Amino acid sequence: MKSIADFLTLHFKDATLAVTFMATKTIIKPAKSPTAVGPYNHAVRIGDLLFCAGQIPIDPKDGNLVTGDIKVQTERVLQNVKAILDDQKLTFANVVKSTVFLTDLANFAGMNEIYAKYFTENFPARSTIQVAGLPKGASVEIEVIAHF
Repeated sequence: MKSIADFLTLHFKDATLAVTFMATKTIIKPAKSPTAVGPYNHAVRIGDLLFCAGQIPIDPKDGNLVTGDIKVQTERVLQNVKAILDDQKLTFANVVKSTVFLTDLANFAGMNEIYAKYFTENFPARSTIQVAGLPKGASVEIEVIAHF
């Protein structure tokens, strides 16, 4: 049996039954993450899904944007994503969707090289989008959706 709905269908198929399931919204604020730079949370869990806010290359030690090329920035971004996943006892293997925002698509290869160090198999679906700008002047932002 895969779900409560399967159970109910199996055991109550001849009865009219209306059941409403209310999933609880849980706010995630990992201790090892940099402070949010706006009115948002690092992640929100609803049911068996974790929606992570876009992470930029902020050093959690001092709250400053890391300096360096796209590889350095992508490394910091994915370390920030990892802090959220670790907090929830998840790994990059649990990620089902990622969205990468780049201020310059010419940086795609460098970003992808670092990205491939974190996502090594059973890759998530991914979108990559060029944007006009990112918070604090970052060159890359990555958001993910993970499944428990």
